[in-house]
Amino acid sequence: MNPTETIAAIRADERFAKASATLAAEHDRIVRDVVTLTEIPSPPFGEEKRAAAYLEMLRAHGLDEVEQDEIGNVMGLRRGFGNGDILVVAAHLDTVFPAGTDVRVRREGTKLFAPGVSDDTWSLAVNLGFIRALDAAGIRTRHDILFVGDVGEEGLGDLRGVRHLFAKSRHRARFRAFLTVDSPEVAQIVAGGVGSRRYRVTFRGPGGHSYSAFGLVNPMYAMAEAARGLAAVEVPKSPPTTHCVSVVSGGTSINAIANAVTIEVDLRSASAAELDKLDKRFLQIVDEAVATENAARSTSAGVITAELTRVGDRPAGETPAGAPIRDFAAASVSAEGYTPSFEFSSTDANVPMSLGIPALKVGAGGRGGRAHSLEEWLDVEPQECLRGMRTSLATILALAGMEGIG
Repeated sequence: MNPTETIAAIRADERFAKASATLAAEHDRIVRDVVTLTEIPSPPFGEEKRAAAYLEMLRAHGLDEVEQDEIGNVMGLRRGFGNGDILVVAAHLDTVFPAGTDVRVRREGTKLFAPGVSDDTWSLAVNLGFIRALDAAGIRTRHDILFVGDVGEEGLGDLRGVRHLFAKSRHRARFRAFLTVDSPEVAQIVAGGVGSRRYRVTFRGPGGHSYSAFGLVNPMYAMAEAARGLAAVEVPKSPPTTHCVSVVSGGTSINAIANAVTIEVDLRSASAAELDKLDKRFLQIVDEAVATENAARSTSAGVITAELTRVGDRPAGETPAGAPIRDFAAASVSAEGYTPSFEFSSTDANVPMSLGIPALKVGAGGRGGRAHSLEEWLDVEPQECLRGMRTSLATILALAGMEGIG
């Protein structure tokens, strides 16, 4: 069977109908789970409490080998009947919001409002719903399914959880495909991983009084020259490539030449080659900015230097057109009446894509908005949620090899 026929066969099977009915009947439970998990703070590098709660949830669902690894990921295995290959189905535990953020959930009709409720706590709850639906319907799959709640997806977390999974997990040799369930929307399938390099650059100099030491080299001017230089770099629109000076800090007083100033810079591209090219050019720009300032003013009290720290390095990658995983996902989306589109983004799927392992980002169902803001929201209207859940569940079953199909 081709992918469209496989998805049609899955959806026509009475076991899939029973699994779908279970998801519908347990909608309120899934919503309760997302509220419970959302209200457990999970700031960057502080996912421990939510991870502990999710670990117990996975354990309560009867999975095998439920565990937490060295870096903080939690996971459990739903065993298949075949050769032991594994489909990884993940959702990330962390949010972008710092410790101390009010994460209480507010409900207005079918909408839930709270930081992190749709990105990505909803997916954690939906994945639990998938496990219950598969069990209730008695669905067996050829391949094992490893359900994972991973750490470090957001920001400077730098995908550390999934990096560790693919580098250190004892299961890694058996990983055949990877799905990260991330955000509600199911029609926008992420098949391309936008890579990024992130730098913190500190320009240092001798400092001095703004009046009496006037004429000495000034790290602020070197920093400004570097920012201007990066701003002038032309990048291609295809593959999408971007640069940004994101954070500026430093200085001591309005009447003092700074002795240290810092910028943080974000470089991105959907192409590994273009990202490398941009990265090299930025490093040249920093060197040129330092040299320009040291030549422009007096170095009698000391010179300008630049200290570069790479604080992020996400690999670029792509699951190419024609890959079966893409065709299964598109057929699932179309079968529910959505129009599928393939997009580039930066998600946990970047890591397996960069390793040549078939990977996608798919949605959990429902609708959401204002992600990464304090007014983030999730609409849990039951019918739209169920449509989305059926979509991703069919994709999972196609990839895991539903018994009796194909």
